[in-house]
Amino acid sequence: QVQLVESGGGLVQGGGSRRLSCTVSGSASGINVMAWYRQAPRKQRELVAEITTSGGITTYADSVKGRFTISRDNAKNTVYLEMNSLQPEDTAVYYCNVNRMGARYWGQGTQVTVSS
Repeated sequence: QVQLVESGGGLVQGGGSRRLSCTVSGSASGINVMAWYRQAPRKQRELVAEITTSGGITTYADSVKGRFTISRDNAKNTVYLEMNSLQPEDTAVYYCNVNRMGARYWGQGTQVTVSS
């Protein structure tokens, strides 16, 4: 069983920064990709960024390139999302996701609200 716990969400002013964290507990071995998704009201869930646990290869959505940075600490089974230059369009529930041996696991989500 894999559990994901996110933290770091909240209200932030436009132009500000926020860092999200997601810690994996349980059967954390075998995870090969860690990612952040987000879902804004009345929109589909979308990939924000992902990182491989081996090699640290990253992928970003075009909308966040240059502003967001994903990183991971394999020893702590934790993935981070550093968000800078936040805009109201970044308002969403942010979900942590991991891929472990072909199975995907989700966190409960953390709300990020960016005021204009």
